[in-house]
Amino acid sequence: MSGEAVNLAELERLAAERLEPGPHGYYAGGAGDERTLRRNVEAYAEWELWPRVLVDVSELDTGVELLGARLELPVLVAPVAFQKLAHPEGEVAMARAAEAAGTVMCLSTIATCGPTEVGGSCGGRKWMQLYCFRDRAITRALLDEAVAAGFEAVLLTVDASYAGKRERDFRTGFEVPAEVTAPAVKQASGGRDLTVQEVFALVDPSLGWEDLAELAEASELPILVKGLVRADDAELAVEHGAAGVVVSNHGGRQLDNAPATIDALPEVADAVAGRIPVLVDGGIRRGTDVAVALALGADAVLAGRPCLWGLAADGQAGAERALAILREELRLALALLGCPSLAALDSSHVRRRRP
Repeated sequence: MSGEAVNLAELERLAAERLEPGPHGYYAGGAGDERTLRRNVEAYAEWELWPRVLVDVSELDTGVELLGARLELPVLVAPVAFQKLAHPEGEVAMARAAEAAGTVMCLSTIATCGPTEVGGSCGGRKWMQLYCFRDRAITRALLDEAVAAGFEAVLLTVDASYAGKRERDFRTGFEVPAEVTAPAVKQASGGRDLTVQEVFALVDPSLGWEDLAELAEASELPILVKGLVRADDAELAVEHGAAGVVVSNHGGRQLDNAPATIDALPEVADAVAGRIPVLVDGGIRRGTDVAVALALGADAVLAGRPCLWGLAADGQAGAERALAILREELRLALALLGCPSLAALDSSHVRRRRP
């Protein structure tokens, strides 16, 4: 079972054994030739960790302050759609795993369990990922439900005005089964069953910076912009009221041949210059990857597929195991880097690998 998995790759193999080809390809795949999907992972190998020695690391702390509250682990569970395809308990099991790890679970707009169900299932910290629908009344209703259910922040996804060309889905003929429904999508579609492409057709492609400003002004919750990779866009996010940014290319599922997020992170962090939190997702497969991201300027990271593989392999216990592996590896990385806490980790501990 998942408790025997030594690393995240082993959890991924267990998940692949349990999932049908269609759902597995949906979760595992990327856009086009999947160059960005691969780059997200491979780019971490181009950054070396540069340790200090003779530092007291007898006590280690993996906690971090984020949006005014402490997390025990700087790895948030990234939003992943249709989690009941992976396990019958879906997002509820994932939220409980995040709570057990002392971190945040981010709920997708295209979740198979709505904010009320997830919020009532556990007392952990939860954020809402948001696609802005063409029908803004449905978007507002989803936000109101998230507020009432105790969610603490909103991740506004801005890199998915249209669905990327995800060719694995075409090859497998993947369709979301009729019995697997997403409450927000069902409301937006008038109760019809939709394909993944049709779901994205509900998203408003006209969304602009002034819309962000209006949303940030009206929202009861802080709004973080998820899906940028450029310094100038990060600057605009700050100017238009974002409470944080997430350097993200949608896990390589949108624009293929986009840069790896870890390579885009430093310029975004420099542009933001500490005014708001900077997070990054994509390609996290080891605790050492988390250490690299934090050293390059991220306040925290998000991991989607690793937690999803755990959920598929063994439900809540599998998702907990994924987060536990990342915590154990991060603690060891901090110790061997000479960093007793995340606050001690900075750009002096990382450098690009020399040819």
